[in-house]
Amino acid sequence: MSKQHHRVVDRVVDAFGNWLKRRRDIREMRELDSGEFAKVAHELNVATTDLDKFVHQGPHAADELSTLLTLLGIDRDALSRTEPLALRDMTRVCASCQQKRRCDRDLGTGASAQHYEEYCLNAPTIDELKTKAG
Repeated sequence: MSKQHHRVVDRVVDAFGNWLKRRRDIREMRELDSGEFAKVAHELNVATTDLDKFVHQGPHAADELSTLLTLLGIDRDALSRTEPLALRDMTRVCASCQQKRRCDRDLGTGASAQHYEEYCLNAPTIDELKTKAG
């Protein structure tokens, strides 16, 4: 077998494993009664409808945000210490974004810094953070 064939098989196996984990996470959340689910949402400071969406989207639903922040020279770890509420809101916005394909494409080609303001709902917050830092 070629290396390329192994990479394809590895990607398929990883995708299937991620799908199984996601299904398991969804099942666990569905097993909570409404009171427990509401408590989890409250502890995370999100609406129950948002929490349900996040569980369905999986653990990597906002990975683009970290990549974009790094690309723009914003330290995510420092941001989590100085502006935790802003970062949490930005993560929520990113996770529910409808422009993932465009964002991923721009991140992949290195064009995000030039174009994110055209479609990223976090752009105003990011621009404000860049202004504060600069």
